[in-house]
Amino acid sequence: MSETEENGQDAGQQPEGAAEPAAEQSGENNINQDVIRAIPITLSVEVGTTTLKLRDLMRLSQGSVLELDRGVGEPMEVKINDTVIAKGEIVSVGDKLGISVTDIVAPLERVKPA
Repeated sequence: MSETEENGQDAGQQPEGAAEPAAEQSGENNINQDVIRAIPITLSVEVGTTTLKLRDLMRLSQGSVLELDRGVGEPMEVKINDTVIAKGEIVSVGDKLGISVTDIVAPLERVKPA
């Protein structure tokens, strides 16, 4: 008696829980684009950076000024997950700040190691 006959299955049947043929699964594997587009992403704009010694950090008080590595008028970096995706200029949007995108970083440039 074959293994299939012992399990009470016909030769053409697959056991329960077995993977279905790829042609039947392809519809299930399609990603719903609306779901992907609804994923929240945190975007940040980096104005500049600086390096401090701990003693200088401990001396900070209200009114202290920290010098950053960017000059006035230089483009700001737009980042997602610490990856620069664009550059732009700070603009006023009503009583809030915004960024006017001036340059999009090419996708291949985004994945290059620093």
